Amino acid sequence: MRIRPGTAADRDFVVDTARRFAAFGPPAWRSAQEVVAGEVRCLDDFFDGRLQGPALIIAEEDGVRLGFAFLEPAVDYFSNEPHAHLGMIAVTAEAEGHGAGAALMRAAEDWSRAAGYAKLTLNVFEGNQRARQFYERSGYQVETLRYVKILD
Repeated sequence: MRIRPGTAADRDFVVDTARRFAAFGPPAWRSAQEVVAGEVRCLDDFFDGRLQGPALIIAEEDGVRLGFAFLEPAVDYFSNEPHAHLGMIAVTAEAEGHGAGAALMRAAEDWSRAAGYAKLTLNVFEGNQRARQFYERSGYQVETLRYVKILD
């Protein structure tokens, strides 16, 4: 498996793969369309050059793309220190369970260290138990919980 920087030629693959996020535990008040639209909007901003600092990495094997990770610079709310944030990570359905996600996580951590960051954060829907277990096995810990109340 090879990890490489993403390019403009990866746009359709990344956007199509990001559509999988809708299937992984959004809360009842978030529609699948809303989740996908938000992620695609962010990716469009990246590919169209409207974002400064993010990185896109691609996992592939024998020329077949297996997944991607999208990394962003962020600032810690409490300490005001810069850190890396894993905004998105997704693999194709065919690549699930074959190590592409783990390889992308290692590459995301390597990118973060190389950029001089001491911390990498990520968000996950509360209902996405498979991803949460994967992150916890990878050494990530819950820091805060976000509560939402829909106001009429």
